[in-house]
Amino acid sequence: MIIRNVAAVVSGMDEEYPYQIILGINNYAREHNFNVSYFAAFGGIIDSKDFDVGEYSIYELPDFSSFDGVLLLSNTFSDPDIRNAIIDKVKASGIPAVIFECKDHKEFYDISINNYSVMKKLVEHLIKVHGARVFNYISGPAANPEAQDRYRAFRDALAENGIEFDEENRFFQGYFRSYDGIRAIEEFGRSGMSLPDVFVCANDSMALTAMSKLQQAGIRIPEDVLITGFDNTFNAQNSCPVLTSVKRPLYYSGEKACSVLINLINGEVQPRSTELEAEPIFSESCGCVDNEVKNIRDFRRDTYQRIERTYTNVHMLNRLIAGLSRAESIDDCIGSIKRMLDIIGCTDFSLCLVSDWETNYNVASINEEHDGYPEVMTAPLVLENGVRYSVQSFPARQLFPTLPMTGGNISYILPLHFNRRCLGYYIMTNSDFPISSLLCHTMTMCIGNAVDNLSKLNVLDPLCRIYNRHGFNKNADHVFRECISSESPMTMCFIDLDGLKTINDTYGHNEGDFAIKSVADVISSSCKSAGLCGRFGGDEFVVLGRGNGFIGSFLEKMNKSIEELNERSGKPYRISASVGHFTVIPTRKDKLFDLIQRADDLMYENKKKRAR
Repeated sequence: MIIRNVAAVVSGMDEEYPYQIILGINNYAREHNFNVSYFAAFGGIIDSKDFDVGEYSIYELPDFSSFDGVLLLSNTFSDPDIRNAIIDKVKASGIPAVIFECKDHKEFYDISINNYSVMKKLVEHLIKVHGARVFNYISGPAANPEAQDRYRAFRDALAENGIEFDEENRFFQGYFRSYDGIRAIEEFGRSGMSLPDVFVCANDSMALTAMSKLQQAGIRIPEDVLITGFDNTFNAQNSCPVLTSVKRPLYYSGEKACSVLINLINGEVQPRSTELEAEPIFSESCGCVDNEVKNIRDFRRDTYQRIERTYTNVHMLNRLIAGLSRAESIDDCIGSIKRMLDIIGCTDFSLCLVSDWETNYNVASINEEHDGYPEVMTAPLVLENGVRYSVQSFPARQLFPTLPMTGGNISYILPLHFNRRCLGYYIMTNSDFPISSLLCHTMTMCIGNAVDNLSKLNVLDPLCRIYNRHGFNKNADHVFRECISSESPMTMCFIDLDGLKTINDTYGHNEGDFAIKSVADVISSSCKSAGLCGRFGGDEFVVLGRGNGFIGSFLEKMNKSIEELNERSGKPYRISASVGHFTVIPTRKDKLFDLIQRADDLMYENKKKRAR
């Protein structure tokens, strides 16, 4: 029997919109025995471009041509550049693809919900039933097709009813994230404007936090102002007051997208577009009576399960953070992760790291461009049905350390990184934790930070926080080879702290450490982007710089900084250093160690001259 493998691309799985669609996809995949691999990230959350570069690196990982088909939840991406890059990769692969809420690409089949008509019905209800005339609008991302349709429907409904909209003062650009609702109300509060009749929000996540923020300010809903959302999520149905919203067949849309895709893979003709209808749910937050009959026992059961799951996950996360903070080796790190997996009941997991994660910590690369995935990965932790093992190396193109041999598997592939630096990814299979827990992203960041810290232990000097000998040699060798290839000049510089023994013997080793660290800080800040430096041994430092003009600028900055240090330190001793340096265009006959030794010899010659 042929087992089909489908890729799914999504961002922000912790929101209820993708969650419901994913549940529909997963149910269909299990019933029809094909595998789904989700490539997922949590970009645009912590307001850091460097962090987002590392987070979005996961979308560079898949070779879509190795899959039978792909599901694109492209409307979950707030960054149009990332979304378009993924779409271009899928087009280039030539495999069948189904995209959600987008009709812009003739190569894809699409599943969409009529956002326009249902939003228009909602706004017309506010006008005709509740007499609303003054509106504020909290929007989704400007480049998002769903957000565009909802806002267009909002504006058309107002225009057709003779209502002008103050877009300059009563429009807030959000990104479908919960925190946008808070930001929108804070910005409105600073404006000093009078309350509108209603806040219309482009989704429930923003509406619920906006409603909470208004209530905290003493504003009553719906007595003082109405508010509406879109999606009819669990929290919207159970908020106080119950949120007026739009009910969409999200779960069914996930199943339908899978049905279309599998039929396409099997060569069956399918409709190019499938449009599903939604319905407005008028409830308490717009002043309507909530007529929907709810089963209180189901509500109590669901709420209890959510609370218990949250308590369990918080406990797990606390133990994970405590364990990872003490980790001094990858084995320590793996032990903490394994205990975490036991708590959440995950028996299939792979920790996949770039093959040189232990030694390739490069300070410069963090500030310039992220390191992508290499051709070879390593998996120090693999769990398969609870059985633990490791895989020394496997092709990154393969994705999994060992390929699944059965169908019906649901795998979530999430990035591990530190800011821009790509460390690898992990795969959680047949566990709903990545979509059911709001703490999944926090857990992922904890693991990434721990792996990054372990790599720093290998290449950074713990006292000075610059490269140790190993770290310098590895990174300097890269620059050295670049200079050989481009026939560019480079400067090798060796620096020795003067009088360290006297400082240690007279004032103690704490003062000696202060002197060493102070010189390291001076050297590091004087290098800037044109050079790299390392601590070679006790009081010895080495610097490699690019270009003919490096050494003059470096020495000027270093000497000036040392003088300023002596003036402000208040220490009973003066810090000084001896330097040896030369500039050369290296050739293939040269060896990096020989050049370092030559600079070391020049330094000692200068030290002897100064001692005379």
